[in-house]
Amino acid sequence: MTAPAADPPSWYAASAAPLAEQPALCGRIEADVCILGAGYTGLSAALELAQAGYRVAVLEARRVGWGASGRNGGQAIAGYGCGQATLENMLGRGAARALFDLSREGMDLLRARIARHRIACDWRDGHAHVPVRPRQARALRRDIVEMAQRYDYPLQWWDRPRLRAELDSERYLGAVYDPASGHLHPLEYARGLARAALAAGVRIFEHSPVRELVREPRPRLRTDGGEVAADFAVIAGNAWLRGIAPELESRIMPVGTYIAATAPLGQARARALIRNDMAVADVNWALDYFRLSRDHRLLFGGRASYSSLPPPNLRGVMRRRIRAVFPQLAQVPIDYLWGGYVDISLNRAPHWGRLTPKVYFAQGFSGHGVASTGLAGRLIAEAIRGQSQRLDLFAKIPHAPFPGGRIMRTPLLVLAMAWYKLRDALW
Repeated sequence: MTAPAADPPSWYAASAAPLAEQPALCGRIEADVCILGAGYTGLSAALELAQAGYRVAVLEARRVGWGASGRNGGQAIAGYGCGQATLENMLGRGAARALFDLSREGMDLLRARIARHRIACDWRDGHAHVPVRPRQARALRRDIVEMAQRYDYPLQWWDRPRLRAELDSERYLGAVYDPASGHLHPLEYARGLARAALAAGVRIFEHSPVRELVREPRPRLRTDGGEVAADFAVIAGNAWLRGIAPELESRIMPVGTYIAATAPLGQARARALIRNDMAVADVNWALDYFRLSRDHRLLFGGRASYSSLPPPNLRGVMRRRIRAVFPQLAQVPIDYLWGGYVDISLNRAPHWGRLTPKVYFAQGFSGHGVASTGLAGRLIAEAIRGQSQRLDLFAKIPHAPFPGGRIMRTPLLVLAMAWYKLRDALW
């Protein structure tokens, strides 16, 4: 299957069912809600609002799922990138519990949308966080107790022999297994959401980058070819915002992440690597994450770049990282190699709320966006419909801009990440 020319090359693009190209915006149109970004967040909000009877227009700079929604690792995990301890410290235990319960709703919503709209995105149950160092194993075991006692969320500790029964790697000291999390084909899911939104009456305009947000009294999103005037606007551009809302852009950092897809291994060899077909992620700061594809490849992600530049000799680096986990794959070639940006906030907590009374936003998913983006779309839709209590809980999370401004924030972050990588390597 040949991917449309506008899609970044990846195994996802090569294997996903095509989506009919949508027109570019031409002229001025009216809508009840206009949304910037046809990724998971924007499409989820559009779908919820259209089902409630709103006229919705979505503006996408390139194609549906072109950004992180169509390129990510596909791992859907309960919770948020910052962890519950950070939320407890910022908001207290009661609010942290409410936020975690909402993340569980996001997981349920993800499954429900896949089932309701018959999205063929290869959903698989099961996810494991795996420690490399003894201190990480101790911390994970404490987390299991806290999640059970404070959040009524059952997780399983697998010792090394139990893990080896499912994962054919000697690298890890055990695992926290979560049967309620899982993984999917990201681009298939994005396109499935788009099909559902189109069927509900949403108008999606591709190849229509937004150049200006006019905020009040009635928001307008302007492109080179026209503009949409609406009662409400939603900013869901995440790492790809460019000059639309500086106060949002200063509070996220685009971070490059990279994924390799090996040549097909064959069913028996692939399932020998991960017998229960779960997704796996280690808990290093610069983490590795991996899973199997439907055509029996290993999809292996890692080697994050905080400098906005691709790492040198990326293919060689990814081959070494794969060999460190699965030395038995040393001679297996890499067929696909791609990357993209995810958006991280300074505290790794989600940054959702209002820019003005009529302009909503969601960003800062910090590597946990597969499930939480759908929740963000639902909560923004609820707020537009007049029920904002649940979105307001996220708006209470404090967010500071990255230090250093636009010029210095990247070098400062690179230095900080170098320290965390050294810590991972030494203890």
